[in-house]
Amino acid sequence: MTGTAENATEIRPFRVDMPDEAIADLRRRIAATRWPSKELVDDRSQGVQLAAIRELARYWTTEYDWRKCEAELNALPMFTTEIDGLDIHFIHVKSPHEGALPLIVTHGWPGSVIELLGAVGPLTDPTAHGGSAEDAFDLVLPSVPGYGFSAEPAEIGWNPGRVAPAWAELMRRLGYTRHVAQGGDVGAAITDTMGRQAPEGLAGIHLNLLVTALGGPPSMETEAERTAASQLATFRTSGIGYLIEQNTRPQTIGYALLDSPVALAAWMLDHDTDAYYKISRAFTGGQPSGGLTRDHILDNITTYWLTGTGASAARSYWEGTRATALAAGQPRPEVKLPVGFTVFPGEIFRAPRSWVKKAYPNLIYFNEVDKGGHFAAWEEPELFATEVRAAFKSLR
Repeated sequence: MTGTAENATEIRPFRVDMPDEAIADLRRRIAATRWPSKELVDDRSQGVQLAAIRELARYWTTEYDWRKCEAELNALPMFTTEIDGLDIHFIHVKSPHEGALPLIVTHGWPGSVIELLGAVGPLTDPTAHGGSAEDAFDLVLPSVPGYGFSAEPAEIGWNPGRVAPAWAELMRRLGYTRHVAQGGDVGAAITDTMGRQAPEGLAGIHLNLLVTALGGPPSMETEAERTAASQLATFRTSGIGYLIEQNTRPQTIGYALLDSPVALAAWMLDHDTDAYYKISRAFTGGQPSGGLTRDHILDNITTYWLTGTGASAARSYWEGTRATALAAGQPRPEVKLPVGFTVFPGEIFRAPRSWVKKAYPNLIYFNEVDKGGHFAAWEEPELFATEVRAAFKSLR
């Protein structure tokens, strides 16, 4: 959007209304898929298994209904606003309870705002979900630039260091003078950066991925630290195919992601082992794990497809890698704000309290729960909401 300074900060209502032809084209492309032969192993060590992706494709074309997802999105208050030259999409749900604490939650990859929808009710209306009115949040769910319904960056530089102040501006624009922030995956990197920038009004953050340890374990003295280090080593040796490609050559994989729905789906499924097997089971006859149902998975993949954001989302990894390289050797600002952290057992690695405390000395909340994984809000929205409430209780 371009225009005067007056309308550049305008908040505009947003609706999703994808053309029928786009959905018909999606089905045609899936039907025209040229399939590889079956993998030569009995696990995911060669990648997404043929049986799972073929069943996903069958369900996608014969039973899945995108219009249900569209209706769910349009039932929520959605908006766009231009920040730093880019149109940012966000969902903004105000709590029915007075005195609700404003909270901005940032999704990750290969997710989108879709992965957070199940947590909207528990966070904004806790009395309907086992909490009390004092636990309520006013909720802001932005789409990261280049993901889903936010505009694609037309220039380099949209790394977490640029997204974080955009989120601060969004909260100011919505009239919030004090708020908290939460994130996992890419959202954890953005939320961590928000904590380091400490914009006026940000009272604290909560994370469910320890991004500071992704480069390597900070210590391996205790049993918990050695276990986490082993999990991290497994991820770094056999689970980062997507990470290397998106960190270094996002444009290359982007051609497949924009041309083939099945390539997009397979690329998005091939994330962490725990989530992969849960999603695979949902398509091959097993019981879905919480919110990781067939329809919800396809809601997310279809959002990427219909918005054509597979390549631009992948570029966010390249941006983060480039920003880290440019900042090499420079000390990072400490996070002095209060920090909460929750360990979900199926995460890439279970961060020990000692690692979290080392990264965030002002750790005010730490808990390990008994279910859920990398997509915590998606898989276990009620538990996720309970953890967010507990983490920020002392900051109300």
